[in-house]
Amino acid sequence: MKGAAIPAVANMPSPLFLWRVKAILFLLWGLCCCKIGWDSVMRMSADLRDLFLYEAFLYYNPLLLVALMIWLWGVNLWVLAQSSVNYAKVFDLAQTHLSHREIWRCATWLTLIVPTSMTAYLYLYSHGEVSLAASQPVLLYAILLMILFSPFDMFYISSRFYFLRTVWRIVLPLQAITFPDFFLADIFTSMSKVFSDLERSVCRMVNRQVATIAWFEADSICGSHSIAIPLALVFPYLCRFFQCLRQYKDTKEKTCLLNALKYSTAVPVIFLSALKYHVFPEQWVSFYRPLWLISSVINSLYSFYWDIKRDWDLSILTRIFMFKNPSIWTNLLYGQNWV
Repeated sequence: MKGAAIPAVANMPSPLFLWRVKAILFLLWGLCCCKIGWDSVMRMSADLRDLFLYEAFLYYNPLLLVALMIWLWGVNLWVLAQSSVNYAKVFDLAQTHLSHREIWRCATWLTLIVPTSMTAYLYLYSHGEVSLAASQPVLLYAILLMILFSPFDMFYISSRFYFLRTVWRIVLPLQAITFPDFFLADIFTSMSKVFSDLERSVCRMVNRQVATIAWFEADSICGSHSIAIPLALVFPYLCRFFQCLRQYKDTKEKTCLLNALKYSTAVPVIFLSALKYHVFPEQWVSFYRPLWLISSVINSLYSFYWDIKRDWDLSILTRIFMFKNPSIWTNLLYGQNWV
């Protein structure tokens, strides 16, 4: 008589054990990347080391920041889920939307791929394989774009296309503005530096300046004087500006115009900063830099006031501290499902 079959589940390791193994492997991978990258940098000549570190930072820093943003977005969704907030309804998501675990999985893969590519870039260049080194960031960007725009049913196609449709509505706000539209556009304004670095990275790839110092020359098309840099910086602010105008057209609320004014104050700051590379140093110091400082102060103060008072409504903190029974007020605020 055959013995009773042992369920396959009983032979599976515990989730905690698997998590520990993954954490150890992740740590070992990080140490290997750091070791190989450090040894590769030390092989470079001292006069070119800083330039190539800056170049590697420029190619990979935007993607690392995107990975960090995805990690934190997963944390946000986890907190909302733990607080019993129906965020799927808030963001108008389908039932097949990604959970915080799936978002963390995407962030994990991006966190693995980007530093691996950067390590390969530094290693290949330091060992004389310049053409292979130059191909590393190009391949990375090309693969990520193919995954994002892939029409095949893989890599969370519904979520990818939902993201792309939202981006399209942000670029062309010809319809009524929904919550996901302005929420994602607001995130883009916080990532304007990422857009700027992506523009410079793509410019160098297109003009075959990867793993060279041609971009460092004064007349380089991808240098700091390029007009495309301020255009990339100002693009997300213009998107929010036109969204506010569209909201005013639909609602006739004057607060939409005041919100649009907040985003418009970023325009002179960005373009006055760009003028530094197009005027003589004495002109910059005597005339344009004071204008830049004034516009920066106006933009910072206006944005700070609007975010604290209007968007975040942190005046509620004052009422909490002045309330006679703060525990009751806390229960009223957080003791119910808002959506």
